[in-house]
Amino acid sequence: MSTLIISVFVIYTILILFIAHLTSRKSDNETFFTGNKKSPWFVVAYGMIGASLSGVTFMSVPGNVYSSQFTYLGIVFGYIIGYAVIAFLLLPLYYKLNLTSIYTYLEMRFGKQSEKTGALFFIISRLFGSALRMYLVVFVLYEFVFKAWGIPFWIPAVVFIVFILIYTFKGGIKTVVWTDTLQTTFLLLAAIITVVCILKSLDMSIPDLLAASSDSGLTKVFETDPNHSKFWLKQILSGAFITIVMTGLDQDMMQKSLTCKTLRDAQKNVMTSSLLFIFVNLIFLCLGASLIYYAQQTGYQLPVNESGVVVNDKIFPSIAFSFSRFTSVVFVLGLVAAGYSSADGTLTALTTTTCYNLLNFNGRDDLSESQKIKFRKYIHIGFAILYLLVIIAFRPFHNQSLIDKVFEIAGYTYGPLLGLYSFGLFVKNRVPNDKLVPYIAIISPILSYLLNIYSKQLFNGYQFGFEILIVNGLITFTALFAVSKRQVLVK
Repeated sequence: MSTLIISVFVIYTILILFIAHLTSRKSDNETFFTGNKKSPWFVVAYGMIGASLSGVTFMSVPGNVYSSQFTYLGIVFGYIIGYAVIAFLLLPLYYKLNLTSIYTYLEMRFGKQSEKTGALFFIISRLFGSALRMYLVVFVLYEFVFKAWGIPFWIPAVVFIVFILIYTFKGGIKTVVWTDTLQTTFLLLAAIITVVCILKSLDMSIPDLLAASSDSGLTKVFETDPNHSKFWLKQILSGAFITIVMTGLDQDMMQKSLTCKTLRDAQKNVMTSSLLFIFVNLIFLCLGASLIYYAQQTGYQLPVNESGVVVNDKIFPSIAFSFSRFTSVVFVLGLVAAGYSSADGTLTALTTTTCYNLLNFNGRDDLSESQKIKFRKYIHIGFAILYLLVIIAFRPFHNQSLIDKVFEIAGYTYGPLLGLYSFGLFVKNRVPNDKLVPYIAIISPILSYLLNIYSKQLFNGYQFGFEILIVNGLITFTALFAVSKRQVLVK
């Protein structure tokens, strides 16, 4: 079985490298950073599904059904609102200013310190958030394949990062746009095929599964307790703002959209993706329901930790590997696709942000094109190493569902970006003191964290969920207003 799984991994990787070879021919810095702005919008839209889902959705969303039922769907409904804001507010701005890195807007609006602050918060957010997504993929392969061979955890982590580095090294975002279509396909196929196999073994249809899962309390969508962290209104608002910051204010996701030929194409890409996400997440929630119902009907013992608590992230892989050889192979294909889609665009975006916002490639006339390419490659390798170190360092801290952890981190690291862009877009006649922006961006997450810790005592039992992101952004916005001065802006 292990030999078969390794073979599948190698074959899939060869296919990715072949696509990378085709897309990176005659590439230069423009190709790496912008894809020469020739990406078909429907290809970007389809590929963004895999890039957004990643290994966290692939395993955590189905596993989370065990403890949170279908309440995650509230966040998905909020995605539509968030994507509309991106399509009709943020994308027109980015295309109007002809941006390669979206954080250049902060320099135009506020100054250099604001630009570097936004870029650094993105780098921290994406480096940790995406590395955790990638970690989950490596963790599962290690637990179910490599551990039995006595291979250390860091070896499969190194293998993954090296392959991703190789196929993004030359073609950059152009390669990522096309390889993401392959990742999306195998992610979805893995989920659908697994559901079909389980339903066939139980002699059930999808309606039968949903009816039985409803009777078991697994399909609850809306939590009606306002004090609950997954209260339905909080879920929808959180989904909207998570999408705005983790897609619209995120260089990784926006860099793909900015490779479209025109603004209209980019808008079609984003709105199409928003509708597809509802369908796709329903598939993964149904997958979660089928896994748990299967365990209930067959007496399968769900995986637990040392304390006897069910580990949500292990539910899908444990059943897939025990069910049949076929589902094991399908699962690994989906998992590998999730792993690659988690990291390829991120490495490219981190490199782009560093080159444009920290090293100011646009204003460096002292550097030739060949020197810029050389710097770009060094930076790309450096981030790959950092990415690997984060994955290895997180190993001792993983004990439950990572999807909540990813969003929790995003609530603190993306909050300042939300505040900065909101102020820039909606307060036209004031400009904050640029030198104070970095301090505000640091203080705001700290205050948000303290509010979250003591929320029950301060707010009569109220418990923050993902909406701590909104609070964080509001604190940043208020502080920026406090240190701003009225000024007539030159358009």
